[in-house]
Amino acid sequence: MSELDQLLESRGTSAQLGAYVTAACFSSQDQAAFALGDGTLRLGNEFEQVMAHDGAVLSLAAHPLGGFCSGGDDGRLMHITDCAVEISKFGAKWVEQLAVFSGKSPLLAVGVGKTVHLFAAAGEKLREMAHPSTVTGIVFDAKGKRLAASHYNGASLWFTGSSAAPRMLEWKGSHTGIAMHPEGTALVTTMQENSLHGWTLPEGKHMRMSGYPAKSESLGFTKSGRWLATAGAESVVLWPFFGGGPMGKAPTELGMGDGIVRRIACHPAHEVVAAGFDTGLTLLINVANEQIIPLCGPGRGAITALAWSATGSQLALGTETGFASLIDFTGQ
Repeated sequence: MSELDQLLESRGTSAQLGAYVTAACFSSQDQAAFALGDGTLRLGNEFEQVMAHDGAVLSLAAHPLGGFCSGGDDGRLMHITDCAVEISKFGAKWVEQLAVFSGKSPLLAVGVGKTVHLFAAAGEKLREMAHPSTVTGIVFDAKGKRLAASHYNGASLWFTGSSAAPRMLEWKGSHTGIAMHPEGTALVTTMQENSLHGWTLPEGKHMRMSGYPAKSESLGFTKSGRWLATAGAESVVLWPFFGGGPMGKAPTELGMGDGIVRRIACHPAHEVVAAGFDTGLTLLINVANEQIIPLCGPGRGAITALAWSATGSQLALGTETGFASLIDFTGQ
């Protein structure tokens, strides 16, 4: 056993699932789910198999009413518990983007081609939101009142309870993913050009964050909103969203590894970030005191999925070779 695998071996429950792990998340009851390229979901500590799609599972989220919802390259949106039930079908179009709001009036948003379809939790379609190009990322604000979508040449910001046209946030180029500040004061997208772009809200002032050696495929704000954690470099790049930042402020870089960070996951309660590299190395980073703890050594394939449970007591990780693990931090 490598020294880097000590926590994986002592606190992890692991399995080889036999297919590319496309996503991971936890239900509201803290049950884990791993989405695979073979069309299945694997649930819980026993990695119980549920057939979800005829083709790869492309998107995954916790369903507000329990269980999970998933989208696939078979054009279907599914509700997964111990079986799979179709919520909607979109023909031959891939269901690549999925976002959920689990508040008082829960919502599902699904990105299919150029359109975002908004559903009530029970499955009733509420509206369709058309965009000028393919939607590459969607996110709700903390209250479920606004939904933002990234696409070519910028992002669109919608009010979920209104039929009004969206606010267009423009910046030339290919925007490939999106995150919103916990307080709704900023919107940030990843770019094809190894950079990030952002807008302050409501002002709409531009924020440009560049210097990455690779495309950033994963980003998220820490619990406090003080830091934006991003992949795409040899360490986690943290942009300060305090003291007038990030413009005019240098980012902090923590957790230097042996490759490029592919996935990040911010802890739901603390200023802690999990980082997964293209070598399989996974690190736990305490931003406050800059402590770095290895979770998983390299050699199992690039990290392609990384997610915390709602309480932060468990971390799910998956790789391109089908390795998956649940690490339990109870008592830490």
